[in-house]
Amino acid sequence: MNEERRSHDAAENPADPGSAALGDLRVLDLSRILAGPWATQALADLGAEVLKIERPEGGDDTRTWGPPFMSPTLDGRGAEREDAAYFTAANRNKHSLAIDFSQPEGAALVRRLAARADVLVENFKLGGLRRYGLDYESLSVLNPRLIYCSITGFGQVGPYAARAGYDYLIQGMGGLMSITGQPEDAPGAGPVKVGVAVCDLFTGLYATTSILAALRWRERSGRGQHIDCSLFASTVAILANQNANHLVGGAAPGRMGNKHPNVMPYSVYAVADGHVIIACGNDRQFARLAEALGLDGLSADARFETNAARIRHREALDAVLQPVLEAIGKDELIARLETAGVPCGPINTIPEVFADPQVAALGMRVDLDRDDGETIPTVAYPARLSATPASYRRAPPRLGADTETVLRSALGIDDTDLNRLRDDGVI
Repeated sequence: MNEERRSHDAAENPADPGSAALGDLRVLDLSRILAGPWATQALADLGAEVLKIERPEGGDDTRTWGPPFMSPTLDGRGAEREDAAYFTAANRNKHSLAIDFSQPEGAALVRRLAARADVLVENFKLGGLRRYGLDYESLSVLNPRLIYCSITGFGQVGPYAARAGYDYLIQGMGGLMSITGQPEDAPGAGPVKVGVAVCDLFTGLYATTSILAALRWRERSGRGQHIDCSLFASTVAILANQNANHLVGGAAPGRMGNKHPNVMPYSVYAVADGHVIIACGNDRQFARLAEALGLDGLSADARFETNAARIRHREALDAVLQPVLEAIGKDELIARLETAGVPCGPINTIPEVFADPQVAALGMRVDLDRDDGETIPTVAYPARLSATPASYRRAPPRLGADTETVLRSALGIDDTDLNRLRDDGVI
């Protein structure tokens, strides 16, 4: 394995169910966009076989969410198309089946696949799959062991259940934007969304965790279950200490820019040639910071001796620190603070992240060769399991690339019926 990146050819890296943590699982992925695909990609990276069901015309919406786009290629029907880079972020290790389940025969195919699946993930609006017989109540009769995970904006119950939910909307409604951005009295004041769709991503992770818990319970009970995962509930949950600050202290947390509500100094500071993050998590680290900056006696000052005191006097502390920091260059400051054992670091651009030696050492870039010869760069599964590591077997697939292969092998459909289904626009 190259220390800079891991490169894989799917044909040379077949799945090994015996060595993969989830190698005995089949997942039916009816989700689109990000939250659902993020969950199913995690399951796929850990070895599960994931069958992604897409609309024959267009596929997953994110295939068009560009630029940038991949090189033009042929989809499963032989039509030329360009896929957006966005799609590649959450669809590695999956088989793409183009099936129109709005047609009765298409819905019947998906039901047959669900009868043989361990897990189904979907993110349609509330009740949206019932008309096709693809809701949990219908499929659990066919397959009582099926774990069926529904991902929606607001959940299966409550006054907002029927509403559509997108990450940006949920960042606002779930409280995240009320604590993100510059405070009211600062330049550029106002609520700001996070720079990546964190509500989708956290919901995908909660979905993955819940699916694994349901699989564990199925081992004991023999029964599947329905999982209700929503962006709204997940966003409320991830507010963590900000929730606790409100629930225990009664206050309404607000926007603080780069400052931390509970720890000080824990912020971005201007230096001679840029900015540096300094993150003192305890009083010992603060004492080392003061010493490294030549501010003798600062940590013994009653205003700054404890974290609670520093929070009460944060403006006074910044007034002492900032002039000293502005006279030091970024590289010099980081080297000095690292030597002193004070957590600190630069603010990297994404290109700088991928040039970082630590990212290289962790093998975070994975290049995968698609069946048409296109090499697609992806980002590795971040956890490193010693006995059952993640594997990278398949590049993000062309639309419908695996439809006929999977329908033959999983359902025993012959070429005559495949041709008819294709002619009828079902696949």
